[in-house]
Amino acid sequence: MNSSLNQRNAGNTALLAVLFAGVLISALDIAIVGPALPAIQNDFEVSGRALSWVFSAYILTGLISAPLMAKLSDRYGRRNVYLFDIALFGLGSLVVSISASFEMLLIGRVLQAFGAGGILPVASAVIGDTFPEERRGPALGLIGAVFGVAFLLGPLLGGVLLQWSWRWLFLINIPIVLVVFWQASRLLPSTPLSVRLPFDLLGVGFLSVSLLSLALGMSWVNVNALLVSLLSPKIASMLLIAITGFCFLWSIEKRAIDPVLPPNLLAKRELKLLAIIAMGTGLAEAGMVFLPALAVAAFDVEEATASFMLVPLVTAMIFGAPLAGWLLARWGAAKIIQLGLLMVIGGLFVFGVSVINSTTFYLGGILVGVGLSGILGAPLRYIVIRETPRGQAGAGQGLLTIFLSVGRILGAASVGGFIAFQQGGVEGYQEAYLFVAVMITPVAIFSTLLKPDKIIRQSRSSSSI
Repeated sequence: MNSSLNQRNAGNTALLAVLFAGVLISALDIAIVGPALPAIQNDFEVSGRALSWVFSAYILTGLISAPLMAKLSDRYGRRNVYLFDIALFGLGSLVVSISASFEMLLIGRVLQAFGAGGILPVASAVIGDTFPEERRGPALGLIGAVFGVAFLLGPLLGGVLLQWSWRWLFLINIPIVLVVFWQASRLLPSTPLSVRLPFDLLGVGFLSVSLLSLALGMSWVNVNALLVSLLSPKIASMLLIAITGFCFLWSIEKRAIDPVLPPNLLAKRELKLLAIIAMGTGLAEAGMVFLPALAVAAFDVEEATASFMLVPLVTAMIFGAPLAGWLLARWGAAKIIQLGLLMVIGGLFVFGVSVINSTTFYLGGILVGVGLSGILGAPLRYIVIRETPRGQAGAGQGLLTIFLSVGRILGAASVGGFIAFQQGGVEGYQEAYLFVAVMITPVAIFSTLLKPDKIIRQSRSSSSI
């Protein structure tokens, strides 16, 4: 009995390592590219506005890819889709590294992101399929810590590899991809549906257009001239396309035989609450992107120094996510989400109402970092696993990703608008963080409506990852 249990634990540990590695390389390619941007700009002689598409193309494509790949894993099996995502990410990395033009580089980034977008939701669905209930929290917590690790390692690794060429930042992915692909083909389960249903191509099309239009439209909004901004032809047309697209999508999905976003999931009370919490969490997460710029404005330091000032926040995220996963079986997801939201709100108020000095900057960052990692690392994805039928686990993870992304889009537009109005002054950042804190406070109240989890008693032999 003990021998069989030990073998199963060893197999799950190896599987978790493969999932961790896959999510890590996809996350690193967001953080690692920053140091390479000046070299890329010099090589291809492009403007700063064009250069921003090295980031934007990756983020926008990943936004569309995540729900699609998650749904495909329900249809064709987790292993098949995970291997496809890893391979596509590797192909994109190769295209970027050998690109002879800026246009070719952007094509490579799109390929990378299309593969990377599906890696996290598919990995989360695999954990839901294969790990016993008492071990899902710690496993999801470790996966959630990946983004903190990537944020910390990315700039450092990028600085080392840039000594040779910016192309090495992408070539380094190839051997890692090969190892992950090999191990994933051995260890990941493959459980495709026995009956192949018609593919929801129309739903995928409307979902992609709607998300892309919303992201572009909100990125152009000026919150301090909101009405004028929303009525401008460029923004109004994008938002109208997004709203119309979502309306058509809802109608299409209700009639689809195998919808990419099953409406029955949103009929559940818990998942409706989760949608609100996810958007609020995404709103706060987007605000953290602006912390290095706040450090530059408040302390008059170089951008590189400002990035190092985020180390306490990132460290808090690295340790916070596994801790939340470990506590999940003991406290339940609802309590961890509520505590996490209170910490995020507290940290945002520290940024918003205190005099910005080194103490308040680090205190606010640590509070927000621990709070966000606690929510994002395990509890949200754990509730999705708990509330979705096995055959729709991937679609459920994709749905969560959409709501998180919508929150991030709204958060980036809101915070950016406040900062622009104050012309980059510290007051603009403080007003922005205060606004986000006020917006998230009702979300924390809604979180108290989540049903409590049963407390899982873990045996000594099965509690280790």
